[in-house]
Amino acid sequence: MTRICLLSDTHGYVDNRMLELAAQADEIWHAGDFGSDVAEPLSTLKTFRGVYGNIDGAALRTVYPEFHFFTVEAIRVLMIHIAGPFGSYTPQVRSLLSQFQPTLLVCGHSHILKVQHDSGKNVLYMNPGAAGKHGFHKVRTMLRFSVNGDRIEHLEAIELGLRGALL
Repeated sequence: MTRICLLSDTHGYVDNRMLELAAQADEIWHAGDFGSDVAEPLSTLKTFRGVYGNIDGAALRTVYPEFHFFTVEAIRVLMIHIAGPFGSYTPQVRSLLSQFQPTLLVCGHSHILKVQHDSGKNVLYMNPGAAGKHGFHKVRTMLRFSVNGDRIEHLEAIELGLRGALL
């Protein structure tokens, strides 16, 4: 079993609670919009996978790809920052879904936490919302779950606090 910590849209913000929760996982995934000074503290904790987002500059884009296809146990994962709204994916994402046929589509960008099975594409869609303090969201969020062979188990939506709260 592989424990995953999934976050996105940190926009340059990381706090001790995020680091503590991430340290409990086997792998940390970041679905883009790192901002500055976020990738380094997270990537030193555990196996780290990420994609760049629309706010990420050239330095991060040389380290992290636009999209990432990988397998954890028997789960095929496609991670991209901008996937489009659930079920109405961008042309690029539709093409990638067809090409890679992932079990799990991970994205960010919307700042809206959403987990839903897309029966039309036979893929589980996960967007962890926004863990940072920049944006229109009111509550900072992330996801934790486990991969057990070909199953996703123990899914938790974690509230990290109010976007405007000082921690």
